[in-house]
Amino acid sequence: MKRGKIRIFYLPLNKDVLLSLVGMVILISFGLIHFDNQGVREQPVFQDQNKAYYQGPTDKAQMSLAINVAWGEEYLPSMLDTLDEHNVKATFFFIGRWVEKFPDMIKEIQDKGHEIGNHGYRHLHPKQLSKEGVVDMIKKNEELIEDVTGYKTNLFAPPYGEVDDRIVEIANELGYKTIMWTVDTIDWQRPAPQVIVNRIVPKAKNGGIVLMHPTEPTAQALPEMIKGLSEKGYNLVTISQLLE
Repeated sequence: MKRGKIRIFYLPLNKDVLLSLVGMVILISFGLIHFDNQGVREQPVFQDQNKAYYQGPTDKAQMSLAINVAWGEEYLPSMLDTLDEHNVKATFFFIGRWVEKFPDMIKEIQDKGHEIGNHGYRHLHPKQLSKEGVVDMIKKNEELIEDVTGYKTNLFAPPYGEVDDRIVEIANELGYKTIMWTVDTIDWQRPAPQVIVNRIVPKAKNGGIVLMHPTEPTAQALPEMIKGLSEKGYNLVTISQLLE
């Protein structure tokens, strides 16, 4: 009887292959690569400090309201009254040019216990700016807000939601976390208030960040939105609290 030959295949162990194998062993050893039961790679909420934050940790039933302000000051009093009535603290991201026009309003928002964030000095496209341009956009607004409120911002919401690794890295070098969002009201299109509510409440999730702006339909939708999120068991906190 002839015995079958056992064929053994050898992997050529050149320098590149050895480095790759060593790297994989290190990653697996420290748990940096993880697969669930179906073999699908699980992505952590935050991979490292140089990534943008699209949501907070998912282990608590908490969410945050991120309110970007470059216009719409006429609707802010109503929104602030609603937040007060429901004892909710939000995070407001201000454009510097707006702060220059309405310094008393940003101080009122701060006095009510809401968090202050940096939305850039002007509403420019960050991806079109040089590094120096991005630094100037953030730092000029930081200094302006600090002059008005005495508070040094450390959260940055890029105008237009434009973000990439370069922008996040620049912000990080300046001591900022780059904040994006989980669900978007798209309220700048001025939809009916119920449309805004329907865009947010059914999509609520632990650690979610809700993006909105001061518009008339947003102000009208805010009470029902807060009620709907609360009834689903979500505690609304500032973004800094969410990321703790």
